[in-house]
Amino acid sequence: MFSLKNKVVLITGGYGYLGRGISEALSDNGAKVYVLGKDEGKFNEAFESSNSIYFRRIDVSTTSSIKSCFKEISDETGRVDVLINNAFYISGQDPENMTDEEWFMGIDGTLSSTFRCIREIIPYFKKQSSGKIINVSSIYGIASPDFTIYEQFPQFLNPPHYGAAKAGIIQLTKYYAAYLSRYKINVNCVSPGPFPSEKVSEYKSFVKQLSKSVPLQRVGQPDDLKGIFVLLSSDSSDFITGQNVVVDGGWTIW
Repeated sequence: MFSLKNKVVLITGGYGYLGRGISEALSDNGAKVYVLGKDEGKFNEAFESSNSIYFRRIDVSTTSSIKSCFKEISDETGRVDVLINNAFYISGQDPENMTDEEWFMGIDGTLSSTFRCIREIIPYFKKQSSGKIINVSSIYGIASPDFTIYEQFPQFLNPPHYGAAKAGIIQLTKYYAAYLSRYKINVNCVSPGPFPSEKVSEYKSFVKQLSKSVPLQRVGQPDDLKGIFVLLSSDSSDFITGQNVVVDGGWTIW
């Protein structure tokens, strides 16, 4: 049911902490995975032994880079089946002293970059009359942070433009799911909950604070995201579109 054999999957930012696990899961289930990013060195470190995960350079801040990347892969493979919009870039954190430039960068790097990738993949999917787009949002696109968690760890505070942009991604998902349905193109969204990076996880007391807000009493691990991306990339999700799937251990039910 969940085989991805012969499917070509593109994932932006696929060599990061969560992206790596997602990319590996897609490859393990038979997909030919193209990890799109700016740093081939980081890609090589993440996937030094893989023979079904490939690197292609992309700068999601630039339409011309997105266009050339998608065209190169399409010309090489003859088709693209899935696009996962996982990359983002951001600057600034202070809710009271954030500059206009930091705000605009965060919105562009999180929301506008996703829009650009969706827009540029549409011609390929329309030509095939098929395709799946999976956007990555966040629980902070649904709920505001519990600021008490961050009182002793202000360096990890979730910034306001991140949540605003991630909320925009959820709406963008619904919009394009409706718009592209006539072309048999599915558009869905995944909103991860607390998945602290390896570096952040070194702060054990912070992770403990996060875990207290999770009904399952633990933070997420990369493996916890693998299944949903395999499902939404596979034919088993052909009747699922316009949905935001929250993977948060129950964080948002309280």
